[in-house]
Amino acid sequence: MRRIWNHLDKYRHQTPNYKSQSGDRFGCFIIPRPSGTLRVIATDGDYKAAGLSSDYAWEHVSVSLVDRCPSWEEMDFVKDLFWSPDECVVQYHVPKKDHINRFPYCLHLWRPLEAQLPRPPAGAVG
Repeated sequence: MRRIWNHLDKYRHQTPNYKSQSGDRFGCFIIPRPSGTLRVIATDGDYKAAGLSSDYAWEHVSVSLVDRCPSWEEMDFVKDLFWSPDECVVQYHVPKKDHINRFPYCLHLWRPLEAQLPRPPAGAVG
């Protein structure tokens, strides 16, 4: 994940549950786009600062719109805002029994801090 999020400060949204300030590597961001306004919640996975176990050592960004799921292009745009071009992140489709849907039209990007993501061979990925 990018070390500095200053380029995102203009999108930072202050709400009681997601207060953050310039320099924080977490927060809520409202990003206007021609295709719709992206609502983004992000964290750099600093589980130690949050007093959590290493199970929470994941960078995470959720992306939603009011009336539809984000498109691939919108998710790719957000990926590039938070991660560098050489980093791999994933969108999981978990087993149905583990699926939690708190917000309609919301998709997530994940990257573990303490492991490398396995990837298919480069020639197999379009």
